[in-house]
Amino acid sequence: MLQKHGADLRILGLTRQEEKRLLERLENLQSLADLERLQQRMYEQLGLRVAVAPGFNEVRTMRGIDIQIAEHPGLCRKTRQSIPAAIRRGLEKNPQIAYALLNANDLLRDA
Repeated sequence: MLQKHGADLRILGLTRQEEKRLLERLENLQSLADLERLQQRMYEQLGLRVAVAPGFNEVRTMRGIDIQIAEHPGLCRKTRQSIPAAIRRGLEKNPQIAYALLNANDLLRDA
C-alpha cells in the first residue's frame, strides 16, 4: 500500500485504540443525524464509505438494515465486520433511529 502511487493512506491512522473509540461511538448513537455525521467523519478521516439503508426485503429486525462498507485497501477483515455490528448494536439500543432511517426512505409513509 505504501508503494502504490496515489494510495489513500488515511486508513493507516486507525490504530487499535482509535478503532475501539470508533466502535464505542457507533454503539452509542443518539439520532439518525448522529449516524450520518459519523458516516461523514469516517469518510473524511479514514476514507471509509459506509452506507446504511433498509434492506431489499422486509425489515423486521435490525438484521434487515443493510450496512455496506465500500472496498478499501488497508482495512482489515475484522474491522470490516465490526463496524456494521457496532452500528446494529447502536440501532438496537435506540430503535427510534432505525424508525427514522426507515421513515427517511419512505418505508413508513403509510403507517
